[in-house]
Amino acid sequence: MPQTAFPDRRRRATALAALACAALLALVATNARAADVGALQAKVEAAKAQAGALAADLREKQTQLMAAEQQAAAAAARERQLSALLAVGEERAAQLGRAVDRSRQRLAQERRRLRRARNALAARLVDIYKTGSPDAVEVVLSSKGFDDLVARTDYMRMIEDADNQLAQRVEQVRNEVHRVLLVTSDLKAKADAYNARLDAARSQISMVRAAAETQASQLAAISASREATIATLQSNIGGWVSDIEAAQAAAAKAAQAQAASSESAAAEIGRWLGGPYSIPTYIVMCESGGNYGAVNPSSGAGGAYQILPSTWQLYGGSGNPQDGSKSQQDSIAAQIWADSGGGAWVCAG
Repeated sequence: MPQTAFPDRRRRATALAALACAALLALVATNARAADVGALQAKVEAAKAQAGALAADLREKQTQLMAAEQQAAAAAARERQLSALLAVGEERAAQLGRAVDRSRQRLAQERRRLRRARNALAARLVDIYKTGSPDAVEVVLSSKGFDDLVARTDYMRMIEDADNQLAQRVEQVRNEVHRVLLVTSDLKAKADAYNARLDAARSQISMVRAAAETQASQLAAISASREATIATLQSNIGGWVSDIEAAQAAAAKAAQAQAASSESAAAEIGRWLGGPYSIPTYIVMCESGGNYGAVNPSSGAGGAYQILPSTWQLYGGSGNPQDGSKSQQDSIAAQIWADSGGGAWVCAG
């Protein structure tokens, strides 16, 4: 079937191609915007998950921080208590130390007294050894009477008793002072040992307090870092959500424009590809301008579809194609299209 020349065939084909390209570009742009929105939504979800994990970790760190602060406070209170007890113990130890010093001074004094008493007794023993001790006969013979005898006897007994008592008293005082010194020294040693234990306990509590304060400081720094990171994530999420909303609004606007363009393109394409004919309209318009009675004087092809007489008869037509009814021409054209497609028409391209 020969082609009927229509000057606007290429222009219409070009317009159809342009419409198809525009629709394709609009689809690509829509897909690109959808990909951008999807990437932002993925970022938002990832940031929310990270913020949730950080929030859980922050709650755990704050619980640990509270425990560390409580431990530090308890240790500080215990340290103050031990310091107070140690101050009392040290004062008591100082008092006992002063008592020990006094006892030692008293003991030294009593030792000197005992030494003097012993020296005096030793001197008397030497004198007695040199002069001899007066016996009872000498006392009686040298007495000037009974009263003098009694007086001399009592005097000798008193001297002897006084010597004995002085030596015994000095010995007793020395022993007592020595006992007091031992007791006081023992109390002082116990007080010192007690103070040493208190000081060791206070040092240990001090280390616990310092460790708890250090841990609390570290946890506070970590919590501050977590809070700053969460704030940054929340700010990022807010920005991304705004971007998503803007992209969605732009996508909706573009979709509306695309829908309108697509409807227009579809209408145009439908006008050229569809329409009331059995084959694409643009082919019919190119072949015959849609005239069912058209005849090509060169080839003899006729009708709206410019079917050759031999082809028309091959598909069951009678007479000439241009003389056939519209329904008959549409039916035979549809059969030819089903068997050969656009290759049966030159105008199909």
